[in-house]
This record gives sequence, structure tokens and C-alpha cells, in this order.
Amino acid sequence: MTLTLTFPALDFELPPALEAGEPPEARGLARDEVRLMVSHYSDDRVRHERFRSLPCFLEAGDLLLVNTSGTLNAALPATRPDGASAALHLSTRLPAGLWSVELRERRGKTTAPCLDAARGEVLALPAGGRAILLTPYRRDGGPARLWVAELQLPTPLEWYLEDHGAPISYSYVGRPWPSAYYQTVFANEPGSAEMPSAGRAFTAELVTRLVAQGVQIAPLVLHTGVASLESHEPPYEEYYRVSAPTARAVNLARTVGRRVIAVGTTVARAIESVAEPDGTVHPGEGWTGLVITPERGLRAIDGMLTGLHEPRATHLALLAALCGVEHLRLTYGEALAHSYLWHEFGDLHLILP
Repeated sequence: MTLTLTFPALDFELPPALEAGEPPEARGLARDEVRLMVSHYSDDRVRHERFRSLPCFLEAGDLLLVNTSGTLNAALPATRPDGASAALHLSTRLPAGLWSVELRERRGKTTAPCLDAARGEVLALPAGGRAILLTPYRRDGGPARLWVAELQLPTPLEWYLEDHGAPISYSYVGRPWPSAYYQTVFANEPGSAEMPSAGRAFTAELVTRLVAQGVQIAPLVLHTGVASLESHEPPYEEYYRVSAPTARAVNLARTVGRRVIAVGTTVARAIESVAEPDGTVHPGEGWTGLVITPERGLRAIDGMLTGLHEPRATHLALLAALCGVEHLRLTYGEALAHSYLWHEFGDLHLILP
């Protein structure tokens, strides 16, 4: 499957200085002191705030949907059969105990996708572990970026990753950070290869303020896979679960005319996977390959809290489905002009009607 996004107004240049290379804590900020751009797509209003002012923009009865998936130490050092050093990124746990994985070759202090792997290749992992590449995990006839792999580990997976793995990071992050920096306050079920980062700025104190104000918070799960995909490449299938109480909360909010706000594109993808054309949501669990575009539209949500996404990323199609391309062009222009920071340790954007 090939997804082509035609958003010429969003084909912008992201200055390296705006790529957040460290957590806000390392910049002397609390988690909830990152910047927050608040925009209204009904009339193109834009305000620039700090995240801890979020309660000022929400009302009693608003429903926040949050992802409770926890982030795994999904990056493992690996050695290829020829002795070459590599990195193995675990992406998604598959049925039958298998995994989709991304093999990356080391280039100095960074890594890049390794596209010359072969079926049956055995990768040596720490402490006697092994990963066997079984078959490409891909959508077309191009080079295999992800593989279906069997992991043979000396200890249970989570113990093994705790001892030998590290959070997945990319070249814009200048040094390793402990796994605690890659968890959100909502995380209670490990399973994501990369942090559902839209929820990172929430603190226990801020959640308490929201609940005391009458804002509703409902959980769901979507275990995110690796994000290091090529431009225009749609996301791979990811596991999600929407409970009956959360589905009821969404339906009730919509019935009484309250706003349903997704905290992150992962949340939007999960809830839209169980939404009927009329917006009614039902409980569900499984694997979603849903790609949300303006043509498909959004059915169940009215707003979104999200980070800032790279030029031509497929996430931009989802945001355009919510607020329209022109509003997105306006707000990204504002973010660039006001030096907002991108990526998982960066600033946030609250999009409201």
C-alpha cells in the first residue's frame, strides 16, 4: 500500500535548532512547563501558553481520551553474522510470540535502517539472546524495512529489556536518557516501542486539577510501533483496545454535546478504529491499520492534543482531517515563527473547535 499526501503548504523545512534533543527537565523545566499552542479551527484563533494552563481551555464535561500504554526499552544492541555491530528495534508484538522488528546499522553515534538483511539471518543479542529474521513485514515489493522475527531470550521479555535494552531514540537526541523519561503519567501496561508522547507533559497534579474541574478522563490502549518510517509510508498495524466503559463515555459525551479530545494521534487512531460512520463508538480490541486522511474524515473526536510533526509525516493527514489543511498551515507557521520545539521532548498543540 502506498499513501501519497499532497500538502504542499506543509512541505516546510524544520530547522535543526527546533528539534528537541533533550527532555524539558534537562532545560530546567517541569514536564508541564513545555509550551502549548492552542488553536481553534472554527475561526483560526491561536494562543501561546504553557502546558500547565491547559485547564483554562477545557470545560466541565469535556472528555480527554488517553493512551495508557507504557514504553518498552525496545532498542537492543545486536551483532550480525559477519560481526557487524547493529541495533535491533522491537516494534510490535505479534501473535504466536513473534515480533515485528527493525534492524538498523550503526553510523558513528547514530543508526540508519539496514535494508540488506536476509531471511534466516540470526542476530546475536546480549547475554546469549538471539533474534531470527523469518520473513519481511512489508506492504509492497520494496526493500524490507521491518521483519517478522522470533526472539530467543534467556529471561522473560520485560526483564530482559530492563537489563539489556534502552528506549529507542534518534539522532536529534544527543545522549541516552533513562527509561523514566520516556513514560507518561498514564502508563500502566508496557507495550509501546516509542512513547505516546502527547501525554508526556501531564503530571499527577495537573490531572487532579482537571478532574476537580469536571473534565472527564477515559483510558484506552494502543501500543505504538517504530516511527522511523520513510516519507509518505503509512503506519503499520498496531494493537489497540477500547473498553466498554470508555466507549460508553465517548457516546455519552457526544450525546450531551460535550467535546471529545484525543490526547495524541495514537488515541485518535484507536478510537476511530471502533467508530461507526455516525460517530457511535463500540468496544473493540485487535490490530488496526487505519490511516486517517481528510477524505476519510474523523467520526468520534472533536479536538486533539498533539506534538508537532515532521514535514510530510502521515500524522499531518490525520490532523488535516480534524482541522483542515489551511488551519494546519497557519498553526505550523505560528509554531515555526515562535520557535516551538518538535519531537517527543518538545512542545504541544491543542486543537479545538
